[in-house]
Amino acid sequence: MPSDQLQPKMDKMKLLLLITLAVLASPHLSGQNHPIGHRSMNFVDPGRNDRPVPSEIYYPAQAAGNNTPVADGKFPVIVFGHGFLMPYSAYSYLTNTLVPLGYSLVFTTTEGGLIPDHAEYGADLAFLILRMKSEGADPSSPFYLHVDSTSAVMGHSMGGGASFLACKNNTNPTVMVTLAAAETNPSAIEAATKVVIPNLVFAADEDCVTPPPQNQQPMYDSLASACKFYANIKGGGHCYFADYNITCSLGEIGCQQNFTITREEQHDVTLDFSILFFDYFLKKNGSVLSIFIDSLGSSTRISNEMKCTTTGVYSGFDRSALKPCPNPVSDDLMICLPETAKTRGRIVIRSLTGIQIKTGSIDPAISGQVIRIDVSSLPSGFYFVEFSFNNKFFHCSFIKN
Repeated sequence: MPSDQLQPKMDKMKLLLLITLAVLASPHLSGQNHPIGHRSMNFVDPGRNDRPVPSEIYYPAQAAGNNTPVADGKFPVIVFGHGFLMPYSAYSYLTNTLVPLGYSLVFTTTEGGLIPDHAEYGADLAFLILRMKSEGADPSSPFYLHVDSTSAVMGHSMGGGASFLACKNNTNPTVMVTLAAAETNPSAIEAATKVVIPNLVFAADEDCVTPPPQNQQPMYDSLASACKFYANIKGGGHCYFADYNITCSLGEIGCQQNFTITREEQHDVTLDFSILFFDYFLKKNGSVLSIFIDSLGSSTRISNEMKCTTTGVYSGFDRSALKPCPNPVSDDLMICLPETAKTRGRIVIRSLTGIQIKTGSIDPAISGQVIRIDVSSLPSGFYFVEFSFNNKFFHCSFIKN
């Protein structure tokens, strides 16, 4: 694909992101473009001497605002741990992106002082996963019948380290995602040896507050998870995993910085991979797994490691891509189907807004491994092709001249 056919600075990962947005916006996926509702709730953990766990909850709502009704449907819960001396409001970019896509974000305001108790903080995050599930089963709760069975623990810096503590010997959360996780007391690195749920560990190679070699890398290496991914953002920084916050920025003054990307660019990378990861593991959208793995391996914006041997994750999914030609195309698009496609399947072409442009059934036994699609009437732009059969998914993208 000639570079001059693409918008400036649009690398392969960016194209895959655009394709992904089309998938996420598709009509068969619920929970898109929801207004953001907000509730402050004061929970109490009876298992720890009625420890107060005040929480701020942002959720897909029928209308934006405080205490508005939850939107129809059940939504995965993401419990988030803030960084040292950082308010939960420092992560509004996550709230403003993930909630409209159909996720509820739960922030606790505990352990915000100068001498935080990391063990208690990790226990708070673990407690909130169970508490939100209880809210979903309580007829008196505003979240009754609105909490999905899947959930995630997520955190930044101290909150990232506490996430490891929360998920130690704990399979109540479905997955864990950490942003520049910091070593804690008790040790997050040690806790990682007893974390078995799927993980996505983010680092930033210019992080001088929690340098990856002493923090995220040993955490990732120690994880007992059968499915784990490591994304080290090139040119990124510790505080860039949050919105601007004076406290975090002051922490970076005393160490050398050499950022080569902007905060917004780091947010883009974080969201690109997180949305794919959540969409597969929490919303169980199997067609995005190959996009996530291929993007992780091919993106120029990160260095990566991955290990995923869980048969349940790969079962039924083939990472192979369809082969379109010519690309870009003007009239007839030729699609080379995978050799494993020996049975009747469904093919869909979507625009980047998620609209189904063409759909139909293909029988390779009749049409052969190469099929022809007339795209002459399509407007110029990017398109996504998906071929599925027997719960296997193959994908590709093409440009219409």
